[in-house]
Amino acid sequence: MRVRGRWLTGRERFVGLLVLGGLVVFVVLVYVVIVLGGGVLIGRTSSPHIGLSVLATAVVALAFGRVQSRLESVMSRLVHGGRQSPYEVLKRFSPAVTGSRDDLPVRMAEILADGTGAQSAQVWLMVDGTLRLAATWPPDSSVGVGGRRELAVRQAGELLGVLAVQEHENVPLTPVEERLFAGLANQAGLVLRGTRLRAELVHRIAELSTLAAELRRSRQRVVDAQDAERRRLERDIHDGAQQHLVALAVNLSLARTLAGRAPERADRLVQAQCRAATVTIETIANLSRGIYPNLLVDEGLEAALRTAIADSPLPVEFVVAELGRYPAGVEAAAYFCALEALQNAAKHSAAKAIQLCLTGGPRLLEVTVQDDGSGFDPEATGAGAGLVNMRDRVESAGGTLTIATTPSRGTLVAASLPGPLRPGD
Repeated sequence: MRVRGRWLTGRERFVGLLVLGGLVVFVVLVYVVIVLGGGVLIGRTSSPHIGLSVLATAVVALAFGRVQSRLESVMSRLVHGGRQSPYEVLKRFSPAVTGSRDDLPVRMAEILADGTGAQSAQVWLMVDGTLRLAATWPPDSSVGVGGRRELAVRQAGELLGVLAVQEHENVPLTPVEERLFAGLANQAGLVLRGTRLRAELVHRIAELSTLAAELRRSRQRVVDAQDAERRRLERDIHDGAQQHLVALAVNLSLARTLAGRAPERADRLVQAQCRAATVTIETIANLSRGIYPNLLVDEGLEAALRTAIADSPLPVEFVVAELGRYPAGVEAAAYFCALEALQNAAKHSAAKAIQLCLTGGPRLLEVTVQDDGSGFDPEATGAGAGLVNMRDRVESAGGTLTIATTPSRGTLVAASLPGPLRPGD
């Protein structure tokens, strides 16, 4: 027998006969109870009462669908050992997985395991190009290698996921259960697409949360670095420029006092203060270069770095190629990153020479600092404050920082900073 484009199995035909027999019994019982029993109550047994016949017909018409559905469910479970028939599983699959709940993969795995009678079932999702296990039923079970059946779920040629079942030992799936397995895989396309989109969204949210947390930590490091820099400037001003200025004021006051009594001594003291004033000016100039050099603003990155490396304790080879002017934030990040890398090389690398390279392009500025020193093991040493400051400063300008180093082979610090050339440069 063929129903809805498919051949019924022997079990399904047997269930149909049982349901048909049950419906016949139901109609007969309704007729006996209402027509015959009602006729006895009203004293009419010679012929059926037309009103009672109409009532019996109405009862049969109203209850027939529900009785048929109930009989199909009960008989199917009896024939299939307490489980729903494959046909019933297919009928309830779509309503069961309709919606946007988070447990859709679990419900799919449960229906798959119950419908096929398999030992366990799994639902896999294709997320970001990788198959990931979304659900297993029963939850504590696993799908092994032996007796494992898999079917890919595709839609418009795109792989959305995989359904897998683990057969009971020495009990393979029947042909009907195999057709059920294939039918579920065919119907699962839209469900897995929606579930995959939800999983990808959750994955993106987790990535954004991680990035947001890192951004908060980066901002806190910037704030801490700024506070430390303020304290350093306060100390340098107090111990350096302020002391020079106080001494200059005291000596000039003393020179004025001596001018009338000991002119020669006063003259020597004033000459000494001229030299002291020059030292004070140099001290203040050095402090200003450490804060934000005017040369960087006025003449650009090349001029500012040439001035900075003039006082380097190590010889620095300065290589510049096609360098124009870039946005102020980009030039500042490049300047302080290069300065930090030069200072780290001078303090920690035991290098004999350093090479500083600036390479400009229409939309990219690259800075590299290479030393021939001892290098270091990043995993053993970790990222110190200098490396963290460089990375934060470069990334705050939208760039990337790369550090390549091995013990005894020197260190390369490379920063790539996106930024269009200023108009006219």
